[in-house]
Amino acid sequence: MADADVNQNETAEDGGAIVEAGPVSKWLTENGFGHESLAPDHLGIEVLTVEPQFLIPICTALFAYGFNYLQCQGAYDEGPGKSLVSFYHLVKVSDDATSPEEVRVKVFLPRENPTLPSVYWIWKAADWQERESYDMYGIVYEGHPNLKRLLMPEDWKGWPLRKDYISPDFYELQDAY
Repeated sequence: MADADVNQNETAEDGGAIVEAGPVSKWLTENGFGHESLAPDHLGIEVLTVEPQFLIPICTALFAYGFNYLQCQGAYDEGPGKSLVSFYHLVKVSDDATSPEEVRVKVFLPRENPTLPSVYWIWKAADWQERESYDMYGIVYEGHPNLKRLLMPEDWKGWPLRKDYISPDFYELQDAY
């Protein structure tokens, strides 16, 4: 097995085992795009991780490779003091596809100043999805055309889905009817 066919990534998911690169990872490597392969997800779909500064070149290459549909963009918190993660589920959609090819892309970000470029200009479906990730986790998507709170009031303090979030004191309206 050639070195380009295998990436090592020590994560809790794969216990530091050698992960065989999937077809998308091999294509990206052949074309000079730096990334790492993670263990496939629970459905067997290929998972890649990229550095924040390489997100746009990688996503542009994936779009050119045929991943024309952003099925889902979201975020999660690995825990207090750990990374925030912005993820992208991409699909190749075509008229005659019976089982379209899929890939997952993850970007690990520091808790302090979690910033990365918006993919809105590649997939318009990222619009409200990036806004929700910003609203709930505080990840700033640079270049997004309308990055503001989506679910919480605009004057809300903090990022409610972070695992270290402390809910502010609030008072319910009593007998407001």
